[in-house]
Amino acid sequence: MESLLPCLAGILPLSGDADNLTYTCELGEQEESGLAVGVANPEPAGGHATFPGCTAAAASVSFFLPPAAGNRPAMEAVRPSAGLLRRGRPRRRRAPQPHSGSVLALPLRPRKIRRQLRRSVASRMAALRAQALPSEDSRVQTTADDLGDALPGGVVAIPELLEASPAARSLHTPPARVAEVQAAPACALDGPSLLCTPQHVANSAPQVDSAGRELPWDSPLQRILAELNRIPSSRRRATRLFEWLISPMPPDHFYRRLWEREAVLVRRQDHAYYQGLFSTADLDSILRNEEVQFGQHLDAARYINGRRETLNPPGRALPAAAWSLYQAGCSLRLLCPQAFSTTVWQFLAVLQEQFGSMAGSNVYLTPPNSQGFAPHYDDIEAFVLQLEGRKFWRVYRPRVPSEELALTSSPNFSQEDLGEPVLQTVLEPGDLLYFPRGFIHQAECQDGVHSLHLTLSTYQRNTWGDFLEAILPLAVQAAMEENVEFRRGLPRDFMDYMGAQHSDSKDPRRTAFVEKVRVLVARLGHFAPVDAVADQRAKDFIHDSLPPVLTDRERALSVYGLPIRWEAGEPVNVGAQLTTETEVHMLQDGIARLVGEGGQLFLYYTVENSRVYHLEEPKCLEIYPQQADAMEFLLRSYPEFVRIGDLPCDSVEDQLSLATMLYDKGLLLTKVPLAKN
Repeated sequence: MESLLPCLAGILPLSGDADNLTYTCELGEQEESGLAVGVANPEPAGGHATFPGCTAAAASVSFFLPPAAGNRPAMEAVRPSAGLLRRGRPRRRRAPQPHSGSVLALPLRPRKIRRQLRRSVASRMAALRAQALPSEDSRVQTTADDLGDALPGGVVAIPELLEASPAARSLHTPPARVAEVQAAPACALDGPSLLCTPQHVANSAPQVDSAGRELPWDSPLQRILAELNRIPSSRRRATRLFEWLISPMPPDHFYRRLWEREAVLVRRQDHAYYQGLFSTADLDSILRNEEVQFGQHLDAARYINGRRETLNPPGRALPAAAWSLYQAGCSLRLLCPQAFSTTVWQFLAVLQEQFGSMAGSNVYLTPPNSQGFAPHYDDIEAFVLQLEGRKFWRVYRPRVPSEELALTSSPNFSQEDLGEPVLQTVLEPGDLLYFPRGFIHQAECQDGVHSLHLTLSTYQRNTWGDFLEAILPLAVQAAMEENVEFRRGLPRDFMDYMGAQHSDSKDPRRTAFVEKVRVLVARLGHFAPVDAVADQRAKDFIHDSLPPVLTDRERALSVYGLPIRWEAGEPVNVGAQLTTETEVHMLQDGIARLVGEGGQLFLYYTVENSRVYHLEEPKCLEIYPQQADAMEFLLRSYPEFVRIGDLPCDSVEDQLSLATMLYDKGLLLTKVPLAKN
């Protein structure tokens, strides 16, 4: 609770033990291919407090808080014999596409020279940062750290506590207490510029939603998109959008005390908060105008008398068939709405950089007085955004320790399998619900009102265990190659005292055997290619990622904004070139990753990814050894600009060929628009 006390101190008096503060939990509906989300509210026993910030409308937050309770360089660690590390099914890597410009194929420089170049790169980066004025990104970051300045006017009041039932208790925590936090309206953001829509800024035209309808200028979604468009750093855009998503809760408090621990419920009392993100009208438009297939893109399901039924007819999901199933009481689940909705794609593409993990989503439309899915838990961190109507949610803690932070989704549960929920609530438009992996949840419509919600999912199979699962086989392989102790033979008689049938034996040879295993396992850490495995997981994330969303500035200063066009029977404005004086940096942070494979270097990137998950093979460029330090320099210097002539290459030809290759692929932007020489 220490992390919350600075927010509460000096505003209203608190009473009670801070370690006994609890959060109220609620979970989302079953989503076998997506995530459900939950959020929570802090409240001390008998206390009254405020948060220093809030959203654009009055908000409340409910939650449960339990009591507080030497690697080698990556390129050297990669071994040709290790092969490619992959998650999921094996994938063929497309052969690198060489750039059309000439590249000098120089031999690999000696290691000593490469070390000197790396030191030179570090010193150049330090000099750049020392000389540069504070960037807008750093100023925004500092402002965001000061919650009083970042969220003016925010006031949170905590009413009385409500004791939860004994069944709501955690496996490892005392009984939960329910609290609610009210937040006053925050100042509205203004500005006409829109994320990824430069023509709207130039023409002062209004923003439109994914169905082409005009968004009101006072829409909170409109304002946050306009704000994001003005932020030059993609890192800061991701941070700011997540702040908006969970507002008024401070993100540092969320990650420190609630992430992967508790369900969270945010009540905003602002039905327009998500307006323009997705709507039932958008779904109808998609059914009419897109090739939506039952089973592949759309599911129809219902939960009646304790049993779930999936009623997907074969073929295309035409409006007549889909709405007939809805009228018959089926919930409609749209898988991967980001493939059809530009707004959802923009939303997820920005947030994926915040999580460092793939961000996916599903949309759920449930008819009145019905339930679409059985109680279950998921293997993802889930954020449920209530878009239309109302829905009654019940959330349950994991029943046993093995279900906490579950690695796989559960089968359907019956009501008899469940205890008392730790959270029961009705979500209304603008509300947010977060819950971790392993939290059981179910939801149903009541009172003759339909419900539409979007579930944002992330962090699937992104655990320490998954990392170790990839690294340990490589560590054993390296240890056997480099240390003779791992190649020595087992004792000839070890089967006489080892194994289940000898588990109770007091034989001293057994004790010595177990100790030898422990010693060898401890030594494996010296051989673990940690950086190489991290690079492979980063490569997988690059392949999983959505293509980036560009701001007006990024579009204008990159290859996407060049004025080359066809006019009067010929192309015009052709011939703009980079020079050694051109200043550049990467298009965005996190859109590319340098990975060593089989003695070669490849730069994997996201700009040519599809909005459909893994529709394309991973895309990469081969980086020649003489350009490796320059490539690392560019990746690490973002968002600072670098002169092409300052790239640590042996020749001007290498500098220009690398920069031109990256610019032509849409991976670099220039400080000023590139003009024809």
